[in-house]
Amino acid sequence: MNAARPPGGEERRLAFITGASSGIGQALALRYAAAGWRLALLARRADQLTAWAQAQGWPAGRWRVYGADVADTASIVAAGHACLAAQGLPDVVIANAGISIGMDTAERSDLQVMARTFATNNVGLAATFHPFIEPLRRRGGGTLVGIASMAAIRGLPGHGAYCASKAGVVSYCESLRGELRGSGVRVVTLLPGYVDTPLTRRNRYPMPFLMPAARFADRAFGVIQAGRGYAVIPWQMGVAAKLLRMLPNPLFDRLLAGRPRKAREDGTHE
Repeated sequence: MNAARPPGGEERRLAFITGASSGIGQALALRYAAAGWRLALLARRADQLTAWAQAQGWPAGRWRVYGADVADTASIVAAGHACLAAQGLPDVVIANAGISIGMDTAERSDLQVMARTFATNNVGLAATFHPFIEPLRRRGGGTLVGIASMAAIRGLPGHGAYCASKAGVVSYCESLRGELRGSGVRVVTLLPGYVDTPLTRRNRYPMPFLMPAARFADRAFGVIQAGRGYAVIPWQMGVAAKLLRMLPNPLFDRLLAGRPRKAREDGTHE
């Protein structure tokens, strides 16, 4: 397995992005491509992602698609090793893939929803990073990016699996940052607010400061390039997050009373 950067004309930086078939992942792929980076793009729907990438008109040597299911540890780890063998060691690894489904703990079937959410959003994130940790340490540089969410700040009724998983992303990335301290490998945690994607268009509640995916990707690119350890995008949601965190529990609970909840897997709401 060759973990070095490719020689010659392909001596461009490489970004490995999961969940690249739509939404934030796709917007990030476009942003990195615009900056001249090579791309390693991963999604379950590899054929669909390949068709989309071909439609962008990018030169064939600038990108490659890997089909894998982030919830399947063996699958995502294999994709990481395939990237190392085919394209070399990425400079940036973005663990973006995630799922968001409402749940009701009183419903037995929703416990499986929670397990699947954690498998994708938490174990899948760690498995995304796993193949690259030691090669990046040996090289002495690179950036690992975990995509969390504003939902990590406080638990939202009916959204327990997603909120808990994204809070887990924040804590996990903080732990990983400490583990890699002094190695030259940076860990960046991004907390998107509301971004206009196919996922958020199904939401039944108000989404303040909703921003286009392309604008989010542009700001995220700047944060990653600067190597900032933690950022809420847009900044207005960062202010809102601090205010929400300071609210006493009774006031917070009252504020959310009657708020529409995330749809459960069967389409119903608690």
